[in-house]
Amino acid sequence: MKRLLIVIAAALSLVSCGGGFTSAERKVIYAGEGDIMRVLSIDNKADSLTLRRESLPVEEAMVQSEEFLHLCNRMLATVQNPDNEGVGIAAPQVGILRRIVAVQRFDKEGHPFEFFINPEIVEYEGQTLLGSEGCLSVPDISDDVERWQRIRLRYRDEAFAEREEVIEGFTAVIFQHEIDHLDGVLFIDYIK
Repeated sequence: MKRLLIVIAAALSLVSCGGGFTSAERKVIYAGEGDIMRVLSIDNKADSLTLRRESLPVEEAMVQSEEFLHLCNRMLATVQNPDNEGVGIAAPQVGILRRIVAVQRFDKEGHPFEFFINPEIVEYEGQTLLGSEGCLSVPDISDDVERWQRIRLRYRDEAFAEREEVIEGFTAVIFQHEIDHLDGVLFIDYIK
């Protein structure tokens, strides 16, 4: 009986700890007023150091948590902020070093934003092209970056099911940019 109570207590502690998010992550997820989160900027030394770190994988328990839903809603509000609008955002840009990105799908009708968990590019295909890029975390800078025009992407969806798809054109460029954020890479690293 005592062993059963210990197991139940351990299980409850996992549920109460936010589905795997750390207390520091939960603090960032719920910080501030309103839905728009503070975007980290290379203009701030501490932010810059965070943006250069590699993100950790998302665990299935996190995806099923209230914190995950709240984070996704706030990331979406942040990337769609009319004062600083973007076409994609990665969790590290709002201070969460987890492998989550939101990308506007210009390859789909209505150009919806979708979330991708633990995304990885498993194959680059076709040709590369130069195209102008900017970044919410790199204010007032844009420049040409060479990116692949077709990628094969493997990721987990919001139900944590594994998916794979081929993505082309501008949407493929957005994915490359956002996945770079998960590895601590910024588009300015490609500028010659």
